[in-house]
Amino acid sequence: MAEQLTPETPEESEEQPIKQRKNGLYPGVSDELAENMKSGWADTELHGLEPIAQAAHTADRRAALSRRFPGERLVIPAGNLKTRSNDTEYSFRASTEYAYLTGDQTQDGVLVLEPKGDGHEATIYLLPRSDRENGEFWLDGQGELWVGRRHSLGEAEQLLGIPAKDVRELAAALKEATGPVRNVRGHDAGIEAALTDKVTAERDEELREFLSEARLVKDAFEVSELRKACDATARGFEDVVKVLDKAEATSERYIEGTFFLRARVEGNDIGYGSICAAGPHATTLHWVRNDGAVRPGELLLLDAGVETNELYTADVTRTLPINGTFSPLQRKIYDAVYEAQEAGIAAVKPGAPYRAFHDAAQRVLAEKLVEWGLCGDLDVEKVLELGLQRRWTLHGTGHMLGMDVHDCAAARTETYVAGDLEPGMCLTVEPGLYFQADDLTVPEEYRGIGVRIEDDILVTEDGNENLSASLPRRADEVEAWMARVKQG
Repeated sequence: MAEQLTPETPEESEEQPIKQRKNGLYPGVSDELAENMKSGWADTELHGLEPIAQAAHTADRRAALSRRFPGERLVIPAGNLKTRSNDTEYSFRASTEYAYLTGDQTQDGVLVLEPKGDGHEATIYLLPRSDRENGEFWLDGQGELWVGRRHSLGEAEQLLGIPAKDVRELAAALKEATGPVRNVRGHDAGIEAALTDKVTAERDEELREFLSEARLVKDAFEVSELRKACDATARGFEDVVKVLDKAEATSERYIEGTFFLRARVEGNDIGYGSICAAGPHATTLHWVRNDGAVRPGELLLLDAGVETNELYTADVTRTLPINGTFSPLQRKIYDAVYEAQEAGIAAVKPGAPYRAFHDAAQRVLAEKLVEWGLCGDLDVEKVLELGLQRRWTLHGTGHMLGMDVHDCAAARTETYVAGDLEPGMCLTVEPGLYFQADDLTVPEEYRGIGVRIEDDILVTEDGNENLSASLPRRADEVEAWMARVKQG
């Protein structure tokens, strides 16, 4: 990685000279070099740009937000870069609320809705092109020579359909602002500092709740993105099956890297840390270390999702026999989870209580556990009443899905878990059974087996659609699919 100068915040670059890196190889910049770097550059301004694909949808979303909070200034930041170590940063991912309302994904951006008449006037505040007159573009650690060209404010206006201004002027303006203000917290410390005496935690949380609930029902653009994410994810699972022999020779990391390649080729990234859990690691719900052995005769629980370039993610799990064939006990446990998932998916329909799919799946799993003699002399109703099945089922059977893998998480309970399903909602159905390696309450042969099956289900007008149905689920279909994929 090339040596660069010390990055600065937008506010710092306006007020202070660009800092030299300690221990840099150049002691400074000569006046002659500084002058040389100011000129001789072509005009690269882009003209006649078409709006981004979701511009009409983001406009509708902002209009709904405006109607909910009339007369109030609304501030929605994208967020800033986060340091990974010393002078390297994590890859930037814009806040979900900001990307949902603008379609933009650039760091330091802020959407502001100013009250005007009966509604609001939206302005997007962004970093403009790097200044070549003061040397920012080649001396600053986030200058365009180092990290790449960014859109000018004029280009951003054409693409996003929102008037754009310089974000470096925003904090000062917000400090002087009067009237009620709400801010989406947790993304931009500078913006929060500017608003510290103008906002309250309760009012800001109401804004966050509204934006979370607005995403409960997906529009047509969002559904198309989720389809795209599921299709790419299915191809990623096929990629993994093709290289299981290489994973056996190395570790779970080969599986992780294989899926990641698909995510980066067909999308923006993975939507969450891939769970590539082989053998007893499959009993750890969020096993993301992915450094264990991959052994024939054991199961691989692969929970992974491609995030599209517009930041919509799939969330799919398949539990695969590493050698291509389930053992009798593995198949028995797998079939129980499959039956539970079938019951859960059948319960997903418009007007049904959100919890119905979870209750249906849990009942099937409780029945199986009682049938196998793992719950003593208790019947199914008593097991469910006491929640005893949770020793082996562990987690809820699903969650909303969208721009976040656990989408709409800030929504009020009465509109989410205690609400009813509507067409356009998308959720996962993902029952599982997990028998820990040290669980002495189950027969020894069960210990270390974990099975989860997860699909992404869209609520339709007359029922549901499985967006990830291209990946087989039944045990015999999984075996046949794996054999076919391995043969090429």
